[in-house]
Amino acid sequence: MNGSNEAGVASLSGGSAPPPPLEWKFGQVFGERAAGEEVQEVDIISAIEFDKSGDHLATGDRGGRVVLFERVDGGKGVQHRKEAEKTDLPPSRHIEYRYSTEFQSHEPEFDYLKSLEIEEKINKIRWCPTANGSRFLLSTNDKTVKLWKVFEKKVKCVSNFNFEPRNGGVSSAGASPAASPGRTGMGSPAHRKAAPAVKDDWVFPPGGIPQLRLPTVWSNEAVLMARCRRVFANAHAYHINSISNNSDGETYISADDLRINLWNLEVSDQSFNIVDIKPTNMEDLTEVITSAEFHPSHCNVLAYSSSKGAIRLADMRSAALCDKHAKQFEEQEAPGSRSFFSEIIASISDIKFCRDGRYILARDYMTLKLWDVNMESAPVASFKVHEHLRSKLCDLYENDSIFDKFECTLSGDGSRVATGSYSNLFRVFGAAPGSEEASTLEATKTPNRRRAQQNAPARSGSRLANLARGRRDARRGETGSPENPTGTNDFTSKLLHLAWHPSANLIACAASNSLYMYYA
Repeated sequence: MNGSNEAGVASLSGGSAPPPPLEWKFGQVFGERAAGEEVQEVDIISAIEFDKSGDHLATGDRGGRVVLFERVDGGKGVQHRKEAEKTDLPPSRHIEYRYSTEFQSHEPEFDYLKSLEIEEKINKIRWCPTANGSRFLLSTNDKTVKLWKVFEKKVKCVSNFNFEPRNGGVSSAGASPAASPGRTGMGSPAHRKAAPAVKDDWVFPPGGIPQLRLPTVWSNEAVLMARCRRVFANAHAYHINSISNNSDGETYISADDLRINLWNLEVSDQSFNIVDIKPTNMEDLTEVITSAEFHPSHCNVLAYSSSKGAIRLADMRSAALCDKHAKQFEEQEAPGSRSFFSEIIASISDIKFCRDGRYILARDYMTLKLWDVNMESAPVASFKVHEHLRSKLCDLYENDSIFDKFECTLSGDGSRVATGSYSNLFRVFGAAPGSEEASTLEATKTPNRRRAQQNAPARSGSRLANLARGRRDARRGETGSPENPTGTNDFTSKLLHLAWHPSANLIACAASNSLYMYYA
């Protein structure tokens, strides 16, 4: 465990003063849409993940594509920085990324036995340990997990041909020949009467070829290639909601609504069912699994959350089937506060371990909760995210927004947590005891715009008119609040997916088809 993480854990346990609030700034955007531009459904981002080094970032979308980005400053970008120094350019103020490559991970399928259409949407992406300079990652849709290898390959080109391809096209061998200076045609009159073409895409030049030359093969620039190494299929009857790599570097888990399976990365035709909550009679079903994750350092421990708001810690050393949990983290509901929506908003949509595994961050519809694995009675911290929507739960239920699954993330040192909200907003909280840090930012090039609107001068008009207007806004539930400074909610614009850089204060978040990055 590095020093920064120790400091984060110490601050969470009250060993030191909370760190000062961060000032977030816009860094980069990829795929920004113009005003009024219609976004295609297949282009909406559905998964984001940094690798352990932070040098690479992967996103998945609803069209089944995986897009990779690589860091261009520091680490992998040393050459880029030296070039900038030669041209007297100022050094980069923050971590920057550039587009690397993309590939089609999943295709739409149809299960004829169940008459079920399987979407190509990428549900989760997880980076695997690197080997021999190649990078590996797991991607999954609702039914199938795939292991991809991403590697650099030098493209070989062939030049110095004896004749040109028709219309400057590509040869039948797949190479694009370069024009050679001083190229001449054939000299024999008999050859001039020969057929004008050897193949459909090659033609003899007029005048013939006086002599034959050997084509030259040379290597051009290296390009990134992606190759599917394993396909892990036919193991889940329900939709896969989580995948997580084990710290042993050899295994991973995949979880659906009722079961969690353990896989070996080298074996694609066999898995072990380690958690099964399916009742004998499906009418007795009371909860489903919503998220699952391995402990970052203990290869025998995993955590999974349920739709009833509970987090269970399982130890694979106790039994082959972890039907009995080792620990359970669940906050008891206050007496008299139960309503029709209580179970729905208590469902946990995402859980994350901090880097050393001491804390678990959980996101339900209304709040973020930070749990200490050594204390099951109550969370050590709770952050209100959607408290301003409590009066609108009926409307949210009618338009299905109450079932949205927001992800959560922690900073590398564990001192801060973040999650998304509606109107393309996301919130950052200080996790240390006594910290009052709570930033609300918008996924735009001006992330602090909402704060500026909150601090704007009062509206013009008489005091009586302003008072009446304020009362009307209050009745509609549209007054400003720390969670939503402007008091307006756009439930069609939701920021569900975000990820924190493992070692820097940099957040990548997805707003529809756009990937925004913010630094502090």
